[in-house]
Amino acid sequence: MQHWRNRYLLLSDLVLVPLAIYLSFVLRLEQVDPAAYTPGLLTLIGLATPLTSLLIYQSGLYRQHWGYASLGELLALGRAITIALLGAAALQLVIAMAEPSLALPRSIPLIALPLALGAVVSSRLLLRILIRRDRHPTTKRHQQQVLIMGAGAAGALTVRELQDNPQLGKHVVGLLDDNVRMHGMAIHGVRVLGDRTAIPLLVEMHRIQQVIIAMPTASGKDIRAIAQICSEAGVETLTIPGLYELLDGRAQVSQMRTIEIGDLLRRAPVETDLASVRQLITGEVVLVTGGGGSIGSEICRQILRSEPAELIILGHGENSVFEIQHELQRMLGQKPGGPRITPLIADIRDRGRIQALFWRHRPALVFHAAAHKHVPLMELNLVEAVSNNVLGTRNLLDAAMETGVERFVMISSDKAVNPTSVMGATKRIAELLVHRAAQLSQRPYVAVRFGNVLGSRGSVILTFKRQIAAGGPITITHPEMQRYFMTIPEAVQLVLQAATLGQQGEVFMLDMGEPVKIVDLARDMIRLSGLEEGRDIDIVYTGVRPGEKLFEELFADGEHYRPTSHDKLFIAHGAHNHTPSDLVHTIDQLEQGVASDSEPDLLWLIQQLVPTYQGTTSLPVRVEAQDQVVSVGMARPMLP
Repeated sequence: MQHWRNRYLLLSDLVLVPLAIYLSFVLRLEQVDPAAYTPGLLTLIGLATPLTSLLIYQSGLYRQHWGYASLGELLALGRAITIALLGAAALQLVIAMAEPSLALPRSIPLIALPLALGAVVSSRLLLRILIRRDRHPTTKRHQQQVLIMGAGAAGALTVRELQDNPQLGKHVVGLLDDNVRMHGMAIHGVRVLGDRTAIPLLVEMHRIQQVIIAMPTASGKDIRAIAQICSEAGVETLTIPGLYELLDGRAQVSQMRTIEIGDLLRRAPVETDLASVRQLITGEVVLVTGGGGSIGSEICRQILRSEPAELIILGHGENSVFEIQHELQRMLGQKPGGPRITPLIADIRDRGRIQALFWRHRPALVFHAAAHKHVPLMELNLVEAVSNNVLGTRNLLDAAMETGVERFVMISSDKAVNPTSVMGATKRIAELLVHRAAQLSQRPYVAVRFGNVLGSRGSVILTFKRQIAAGGPITITHPEMQRYFMTIPEAVQLVLQAATLGQQGEVFMLDMGEPVKIVDLARDMIRLSGLEEGRDIDIVYTGVRPGEKLFEELFADGEHYRPTSHDKLFIAHGAHNHTPSDLVHTIDQLEQGVASDSEPDLLWLIQQLVPTYQGTTSLPVRVEAQDQVVSVGMARPMLP
C-alpha cells in the first residue's frame, strides 16, 4: 500500500515542480509577454523536474512511510528540492551562454524554489494526515481528556506518542511544567497551561480524567507532591518509567503505567563511572554468591553488561539460580564468543566445597551477596544466622586468599551499625573478617553497607501489597518506625562503583538519602490502590519486634564519614578501630557454638566481638565454677 502511495507521490512531483516553475514566471513577468521566454522556461522545467525526482529517490524518500515521518525527513526533502532547482538553474545559465535564446531572468529560480518546496512538502503532509485518519478513525469525543505533567523531552515524546496512536483513546488537553518560562509555549500543537498547582482548576474546566507524569528524572518528593494534588482533585495519575528502567532497557518513555511506590521514593539518578567498572570486570572471571537473590541477581545482570570472561552464579537455592541463569542467557541471545555463564549450587557454610570450587574456577573478583537478612526470623534462628553470615563469609574469604582472588566485595547492612539484632551483629562480624582478610592479603577486600531495597524478597512493600489485596489491615510495628530505602539497580550500581574504589579493607556506606516513615509508605500504597485509610482499610500497630530499631544509623560511635571520589559513596572511617585481637580464636569458638547448637554461648561471644551489640535477647551470666565456666540456669558447660 505504501509503495502505491509513493508511486503517486512521484507522479505528483512530476506535476507540481513544473507548475511551481511556471507560476514563478507568471509572478516575475507580470505584464511582459512571456512568449519570448518559452524556450528557456521549457528548458528549466526539463532540467529541474527529473533532477528533483532523482535526488528525492536517491535520498530514499520515495520509500519513506509518511505516516511516521519526522522533521528529519522533511529537511531531507527540502534539501533535495533546493539542490535540484539550484543545480538546474546553474545548468540553464551555462546553456544560455551558448544559446542566448534560452536565457531567463535570474530571479526565476529564486521565486520557483519556495513555490516548489511548498507544493512538494504539502503533498507529503496531506498524505500523512490521510494515513493517520484512515489508521485511527477514533473521534475526540470518545477519548479520555488528559494532562501531561512535564514539558521536557519526555513530555514532548509522550504527546507525540498519543497523537500518533489515537487508538489509545487519550486526547492531550495541555501540558504542565513548573518552569514558568515554558508557560504559554506549544509543543506539537499542545500548549503549556501552567504548573502543578493548576491541576485542580484544569481538571474542573476540561473534565480531565488522567494526568500523565512525564518526568523520568524527577525526585520522589516531586512525584509524591504531584500525586497528592491529583488525588485531591479526584483524577487518575499515570507515569512514564523512571530513569533506571529506561537505562536498563526494560521500558521505553512511551510506556505509561500507574504510579508505584518506587516512583514516590525515587531519588536523583546515580552517576556511575561505567568506564572504570568495565575496566575492572571485562575479561575477568567473576563469582557472585547469593546470585539468585534480589541483590545478587541484579549484580549478575549489571556485571554481564561489562562482558566478563565468565560469570559464576553461586547459590544454595536451585530454583532461583536456574531462573537467573536462563534470564542472563536470554540477555546474551545467540551472540557468539560472549561471557560464559556458570551456575553452581553450593552452601557457603560447606568449607571444603567452597575451597574446591574456588580452586577449580579461580575467580578474580568475588561479590558476596549471600546472607540471612530477615531480622525477626534471625532472632529466632541464632545458630543459622551465625553459621551463614559469619562462618560462610569466613569460608569464602579463606578460599579467596588461598586462590589469589584480586577483589572481594561483601554486601553488608546499615543494621551492622550499633546493632540491636542478631542479623546486624553477624553482619558487623563479617565486616571485621573482611578487614582482617584485606590486612593479611594486602588486597582490596571491602564491605558495602546500605539499607532496605525496594522489591527485594521479604520487603515491607511486598508485605503491604499482600495485606491490601487481602482487605487489610496493614500492620506496622510502630508509628515512628523509619527506614532508608533504595532501588535495587541503584544499590548495585554503587556496589560496583565501590569495587573500583576499594583499596584495603574499607567499609563503604552508600548515600541513602532521607529516611522514610513506614506509616507514610503504607498510606501512599493505600492511596495508590484507590482506597482510603479508615474507610476501606485500617492501619494497625503491633509493637516493635525483637531486634528492630525505630531509626537506622549510618555510622557507629567512633566512626565518621570520609568522602570518596563518588558523591554517593562514603567510607566509614574508624570502622575497624575496635577489631578484637583474638578475632580468629573467637570465630573458632563461634564455630564450636554452632556445632553444639548453644545459643547462650553464641550470644556471649557475639557481645565480645561487637561491644556495641544491644540485643533484645538476655545474655547469659557467666559464673566461674572450678575448672569450667557455666551459665546460670544452663545444664551443659559453656565453651572454654
